[in-house]
Amino acid sequence: MASDFQSDLSRLIWETRYRAGEEADLEATWQRVAGALASVEPTGRTAWEERYLNLLRGFRFLPGGRILAGAGVARELTLFNCFVMGPVPDDLAGIFEALRDAALTMQQGGGVGCDFSTLRPAGLRGQRVGGVASGPVSFMALWDSMCSTLLSTGVRRGAMMGTLRCDHPDIERFVDAKRDPKALRNFNLSVLVTDLLMQAVAADAPWDLVFPADRMAPADLARFPGRRERDWPGHGGAVTCAVLRTLPARELWTRIMRANFDTAEPGVLFIDRINAENNLGYRERIFATNPCGEIPLPSWGACDLGSLNLAAFVRAPYSAKATLDLAALAKAAGLATRMLDAVIDLSRLPLPAQSAEVRGSRRIGLGITGLADALILLGLRYDHPAARDLAAAAMRALCHAAYRTSVGLAAEKGPFPFLVRDAYLAAPFVRRLPEDIRAGIASAGIRNSHLTAIAPAGTISLLADNLSSGIEPVFSRRQLRRVRRLEGGSAGHLIEDHAARLWRVRFGRRAGPPAFLAAHEVSPEAHLAMQASLQPYVDNAISKTINVPGGIGFDAFERLYRRAHDLGLKGCTTFRPNPVTGAVLSEGADPSAPGPPGHCCGLEREWD
Repeated sequence: MASDFQSDLSRLIWETRYRAGEEADLEATWQRVAGALASVEPTGRTAWEERYLNLLRGFRFLPGGRILAGAGVARELTLFNCFVMGPVPDDLAGIFEALRDAALTMQQGGGVGCDFSTLRPAGLRGQRVGGVASGPVSFMALWDSMCSTLLSTGVRRGAMMGTLRCDHPDIERFVDAKRDPKALRNFNLSVLVTDLLMQAVAADAPWDLVFPADRMAPADLARFPGRRERDWPGHGGAVTCAVLRTLPARELWTRIMRANFDTAEPGVLFIDRINAENNLGYRERIFATNPCGEIPLPSWGACDLGSLNLAAFVRAPYSAKATLDLAALAKAAGLATRMLDAVIDLSRLPLPAQSAEVRGSRRIGLGITGLADALILLGLRYDHPAARDLAAAAMRALCHAAYRTSVGLAAEKGPFPFLVRDAYLAAPFVRRLPEDIRAGIASAGIRNSHLTAIAPAGTISLLADNLSSGIEPVFSRRQLRRVRRLEGGSAGHLIEDHAARLWRVRFGRRAGPPAFLAAHEVSPEAHLAMQASLQPYVDNAISKTINVPGGIGFDAFERLYRRAHDLGLKGCTTFRPNPVTGAVLSEGADPSAPGPPGHCCGLEREWD
């Protein structure tokens, strides 16, 4: 077993999160996962199992954590990391039914995303009983308590995303919610920012806060005579809304940015771009994402995730002949696509509505991890244009291989049930695909509606010898990593970056690696540029944290978000070290010291 892992922490991650029963070593885990995924193949199961096993060995492909933990295990666990729940009804019975659905989903190991824009703002009266609404933020506290309760029962750590529209009348309360250090600690929060708001901010125009008129009592409608048309969750399309209040757009935008600057939340989701780029925009509207933001989902959707380890595809590392084997990467992407498609047939789903949505669209999210380590092995600095070009080439190869494989799977097993070919081919992302892929879709259809996403891949990258996670830069050569214990609390572990360890093994004390760039040495603009270089090949979204220095000025900080919108990104998340946010990574600290009061979704990415 010693040969499986290069650090005690990697072994601990396997033992406490992914090992099933009495598995003797990591090879047994790989065999369990490969056998389970191959079991859904109609023919040639032994051959597929061997192919899957070879891709898992050496950490070349890292399925999502729920797949590693649950595939082939005879327990009521879902293999999907996260879900987006259905619209929260605007009545007490419906609210508690939605709470129950979220609890059942989390009980089986799935994180949840919920949009709370459907709930009446504080102060409006109910249409039936006449009570005064307390607003969405107050009801979010129920979800927060539920998540804490499940955590206390020993279920894996919960993860939740809570969203609210930027024109909801309670948006300011939502934006400031995390200023209370005890409030909504099991949530990530994101504002659904529309193009209309960004235009109003640019023009220094007024901004209307609204709510659907058909959800308001007659007495309230009489008080608020102004009307606007808005695309509101819980409705089939644009709906007439009453204007409850108007404020300067820049005032609201500044409030969002100030809260983010001070507390790291809320993040921003550019919801109109998400919907405009949605391959299934012809049949669904999206108002929330999974907790880390890489999978925008409709009601009852789920994320089926896996990451290819780019560092494993570097040939002749630390040499003048170092190259990234794009052909091998593409071949692996095709096989990984088939594996993630098999997860859909293999997995249990907590609720019938989730089963219908997941099997109707057959969404998957194949991405990359280990980008920064691969760049170091290739001698490329993370912040140089050549590094972005290489990353884009890798993601392009992965994306096109995944789409070609999915077309082949449609011919073999049938296309996804929600496919309407002409409408699908008219989607912007699909229109930009190579002509042979589009021709294949027109002929055979396609097995999966969406195929690519870039997840944080935090815990599975720790498993793989402290690989740099997702597309993030390396934090440092050596670091103190705080990891949550299953019995509660957290412990510190001193670990060495994967690429730095390989350099040390090969070159001893020689200074280097020359291309090594720690996270604090990467400018926020370079972070954004890397994310933007990959977005054209990601049909879902990208989970990326833009690290900013603690001393950054507010104006420069705010400009990052406007720049993210200008670059065509689907969202933006930043992290500025301060006493509120704390840190789970440190270059020098007492491993036994307690960590900061953690968020649900901090840097440790405990749910993947």
